Amino acid sequence: MNKFLKKTKIIATLGPASSSKEVMLDMVKAGVDVFRINFSHADYDLVRINVNTIREINQEFGYTVSILGDLQGPKLRVGVVKEGSYLNPGDILTFTNEKIEGDSTKVYMTYQKFPQDVKVGERILIDDGKLVLEVIETNEIDTVKAKTIQGGPLSSKKGVNLPNTNVSLPALTEKDVEDANFILDLELDWIALSFVRHAQDIIDLKEIIKNHPTNKQKTPIIAKIEKPEGVKNIEQILMECDAIMVARGDLGVEVPMEEVPAIQKTLVEKARFHSKPVIIATQMMETMINSLTPTRAEVNDVANSVLDGADAVMLSGETSVGRYPVEVVENMTKIVKNIENTDFYQNKNAPIEKDINCIDERFLTNRICLAAVRIAKSTNVEAIVTLTYSGYTAFQISAHRPNSHIIVFSANKRVITMLNLLWGVRAYFYDMNKSTDETIVQVNTLAHHYGFVEGGDYVINLNATPANADGKTNTLRLTTI
Repeated sequence: MNKFLKKTKIIATLGPASSSKEVMLDMVKAGVDVFRINFSHADYDLVRINVNTIREINQEFGYTVSILGDLQGPKLRVGVVKEGSYLNPGDILTFTNEKIEGDSTKVYMTYQKFPQDVKVGERILIDDGKLVLEVIETNEIDTVKAKTIQGGPLSSKKGVNLPNTNVSLPALTEKDVEDANFILDLELDWIALSFVRHAQDIIDLKEIIKNHPTNKQKTPIIAKIEKPEGVKNIEQILMECDAIMVARGDLGVEVPMEEVPAIQKTLVEKARFHSKPVIIATQMMETMINSLTPTRAEVNDVANSVLDGADAVMLSGETSVGRYPVEVVENMTKIVKNIENTDFYQNKNAPIEKDINCIDERFLTNRICLAAVRIAKSTNVEAIVTLTYSGYTAFQISAHRPNSHIIVFSANKRVITMLNLLWGVRAYFYDMNKSTDETIVQVNTLAHHYGFVEGGDYVINLNATPANADGKTNTLRLTTI
């Protein structure tokens, strides 16, 4: 019975631990809704194989698992470092533009303009802030010297954060442009842009999508919020993007860590108000990279992210390189389902009231969706069933977080997998060109067939009338199965 499916979606990152068809299938059975391909570490041939495998699984087993391509963005890294390199407090480390094998005295920095951008007294954080250094000298050409404040092991290719520095890199690097075009070639369902600071970053990526020769459908963009400027400009960013990701790893290094929980809650609230999905990511079940059991703090973190109203929670290293990729998904599914079944959760996320003076071409659809959720909350409706081609109606209903199932039927196969990221949405293929009355009978029969409703259940149907016109959703019916 699909009646008992979780509403909050799970995103799992692919990697060496999860690249066989058997493991992927087990992960989907355990509760994965979206697979993430991280282009920071992507080999194109391997990506093609993984994408084909996911699509085979969908085809063979009737799933609609979505695929998300995640661009690296202007991620700064140190180069290769000799095994066993260690920094003690007070040690001086020289950063150079020269591609050398580094050690505890000198290291290669991938960011060429680093000596020009950085100033004396600014902080350099390595490996998610495990190492902290302070700039003591720059020649503004090719070397920077920094004193170690907080020491520890220095390893190869670790990320570098510069919380006080105004970095002159664009959000879309040359590598990102190449990767974005590859993602569009493969027609992946979502594309994520890292280190978004301004709405213009999203507009630049939209331009690449628009000019792509074969990708006919507008691939939706996820803005990853991991810089203080991204948090500050969130309203403008939400006007341009299709979803956001609260990327707490880099965010927790770029802003004081104690501010991250409040930022997470604010971003979720704002995203829901704009009817844009929101993903919570990084270190959700980190312990399970090497252990079969998460910490109680991690269990609470996942549950609280669900309570905050997230559309999806994401696993990174846990499924890409961890020892227990299937078990971590099983545990996450258990936590999500359990918290969703509490009265506390079901009464938490009220429908979103918006200014009704804002009348635009989507006004009717928006009001119909809000009315549907209000009726569903007060009439014990089992499912809201809607037809869509663009997916717009599904985004609207999902953002209101009804307690009912959201069953979407579409003739657009790409929209079906794309919608799998949205909270509560289950999408299926339907392309019968019938009258409105016949369509409603058929989609309700299908909802019953898929196990979401039983005889006697109330269902709300949303449609465009007349059915075969290319119109916006304008009709609401309350029906009994």
